[in-house]
Amino acid sequence: MDPTSAFAGVRRETPDDTLFYAIYPSLAPSLPASDALSSLSSLHLQLDALFAPFLSSFLFHRDPFHLSLSAPRSLPHLHGSTHFAHSISDEWFIVSLLFLASRSFPDLVLRLWDSDGEFLLIEAAFSLPPWLNPDTSTNRVFVHNGQLHIIPTQLFPSTPTLPEAIEAVRNDQIDTRASEAVQTAIQRRIQGYPEKAKENLHRVRVRVPVKVAQVLKMEPCLIALAVEAFYDRDVDMMKHAAKMDKFLKGTDGEIEIVRVSVTMTRAMYGQLVQQSFQAPRCYPMPSREDRAAYTEAELGMKIACGFEMLYQERLRAGQEGKGATWEAFKKSLEQSGCFDGLLPGSQEYKRVLEEASTYYKSTSLFSRTREITSAPVRRIDEILSLPYSAEDFNGAGLPPNDDESWLYDGEDELNSAILEREKEMQEYESKKKQKNVKQDGDDAGGSSSLPNEFNLGDIAASMQEFVRKVSSFEGAEVPDNSNSKDVQLDADQFFKAMESVLNRHGDDGEDSNSEMDFDESEGSDFDEEHGDDEEMGDMFMQSYSDVLNKELSSTSIKKSFVRAEQPNGPAEGPSNSRAEDVDEDLTPVDVDFNLMQSLLDSFSSQQGLPGPASNLLGLMGLKVPPPKKDK
Repeated sequence: MDPTSAFAGVRRETPDDTLFYAIYPSLAPSLPASDALSSLSSLHLQLDALFAPFLSSFLFHRDPFHLSLSAPRSLPHLHGSTHFAHSISDEWFIVSLLFLASRSFPDLVLRLWDSDGEFLLIEAAFSLPPWLNPDTSTNRVFVHNGQLHIIPTQLFPSTPTLPEAIEAVRNDQIDTRASEAVQTAIQRRIQGYPEKAKENLHRVRVRVPVKVAQVLKMEPCLIALAVEAFYDRDVDMMKHAAKMDKFLKGTDGEIEIVRVSVTMTRAMYGQLVQQSFQAPRCYPMPSREDRAAYTEAELGMKIACGFEMLYQERLRAGQEGKGATWEAFKKSLEQSGCFDGLLPGSQEYKRVLEEASTYYKSTSLFSRTREITSAPVRRIDEILSLPYSAEDFNGAGLPPNDDESWLYDGEDELNSAILEREKEMQEYESKKKQKNVKQDGDDAGGSSSLPNEFNLGDIAASMQEFVRKVSSFEGAEVPDNSNSKDVQLDADQFFKAMESVLNRHGDDGEDSNSEMDFDESEGSDFDEEHGDDEEMGDMFMQSYSDVLNKELSSTSIKKSFVRAEQPNGPAEGPSNSRAEDVDEDLTPVDVDFNLMQSLLDSFSSQQGLPGPASNLLGLMGLKVPPPKKDK
């Protein structure tokens, strides 16, 4: 198989805990591409100047905040992504910067989302409109002029396109601003940012080799990659730490340890402190009796080992160019059957793998991957190529360590956050309960609102239509909502059909004990030509019906039905009936009334809980108000 076909589908997988952002300026659609590019570049510079005071003193836990220009053929915008990993504070720091940008440049429209989706909606979950969910939020959530905007379904019943949505947000004649409750929830979350982000930093004294001290002096942000390498180390990376070829010895071959102050995020500090790690044999450590010196040296040793593992692994990966993109490419080859029937390690397997590797190295993606992977290595080599010495780090005037009580008192902060969420839930449930009470009051307030939502005739008609439906092996079909489709019932035809099923009369003059007055003309439908078998069948049905009605006549079941009002005058009754029972037996049952009485009794007995009556009525699109409570 040609490896190029598998390579075409290779995409870099986005890691979890990644924040995405896009900034859309107001540019004329007819603006030439060169002018649009110039406008984006100018906006980029203005935003850099706006963010500089906050970014210059901030240390990101994983990836930094950055903006890039959009592709030429796409809607002109600036965009970027940041993998914040274990530091949720980084995410909200960036969110606060973007809200600041939207206030500073009112024509901008911004989108923010992360690996979980519309995380801003998650933050305001108790205040969202009922229709808004992950399936309906596409191209509907934006930030504009320092506020959250949600495009309602009344404006776009289906998902709007991105240009349509952005235009609607900018239109002052269209109200897309989210409710005050939603705005309050978002603002409460970013309150104090971006200045508050400094609280997430931790400063501590450490003892490290002079090379590590020089790198941290010139590029303090590399501490993030070093801590990540230490925290995510594996057996192969530990081999580099055991040797410490790059960072332990100075330019003269001697081991020089110096004291410096290092700033890192709280998450980084916790990852270093909370892990037990034995120092390599080649790494000098002070006596444990000097607790302060040993603590500084132990933390510095972990940082130094992290730098060693970072450097050696990036150097190897840069030379091979086989990072995450190579693994994705190789996986796509396996899934496409390139190695089917080949035993891993066999000569043919190695040949195919070598061909794939050769093609991979000829691609531009290989070059970009190698460049990105080896960037920290090149920067470290540049720093260490400059003159430096241990005298540059005499340890004098170092700031004191920050208080680390936050590392052990996190339970109070967690309980506070839980209580805040519980308060939000209680407020939400209280508002929901008040709304339900108000709705109940409106339902019981008068009969004027009843016809619009609840009609007994609609229920009876829907049930009759449901009975007339012919079911199949797939089950019974629920009729359409009776509010949108009229239902009509031919009562005469209905009773004739019931008569033909329950009791077919063969002779016009023969009496029966049936409790219902069936049309005796039905007997004319059966001619003598049908033969003795059909006559025997009719006789059996007559006898069965008479016996059944005789048994039921001695019970109170017939009295449980409400009968329709009958005009004055006797009517022809069934045979073998007593004269005094004729009027009662001939009075037809009011089918609709009994149906509604049974349904409402069943609905009332459910006491507001799910049950057969409410389920059946709900499937028919019918709404029944809850029963009034006894006071």
